[in-house]
Amino acid sequence: MDIDYTPLEKAISQLETSLRYARSEMAQQDLGLFEQLRNSVIQCFEFTYELSHKMLRRHIESNAASPESLDIHVFQNLIRIGNEQGLLRSDWRKWKAYRQARNESSHTYDLDKAEQVYLITPDFLLEAKYLYQELTK
Repeated sequence: MDIDYTPLEKAISQLETSLRYARSEMAQQDLGLFEQLRNSVIQCFEFTYELSHKMLRRHIESNAASPESLDIHVFQNLIRIGNEQGLLRSDWRKWKAYRQARNESSHTYDLDKAEQVYLITPDFLLEAKYLYQELTK
């Protein structure tokens, strides 16, 4: 089964664009604009995180000799297998932080939490790009 990774590619591109705009000189000079762009970054982070997670799962399942024998429904196992296969740049601790940021950003809106998610996004962007590169080899 061929997997279409185009949605992940587009999500990464959107995240990268949102982050670039949020870091722009214009956004740095206008707090209101920055807040709107930060919110865009957070939304793009959430979407890209979800797609990364789903694409990683699909890739591992589609390349397994016996998909039913894999216990990838437990998030930690999914990340461990992804690392073993060289698909991920970072380990369980980093992915746990990304997951926590995703959960916090989608279940509550708090300025401090929003800022924490925004600050973790550049590192996650590198992770998502690495994953995409490895998935499409």
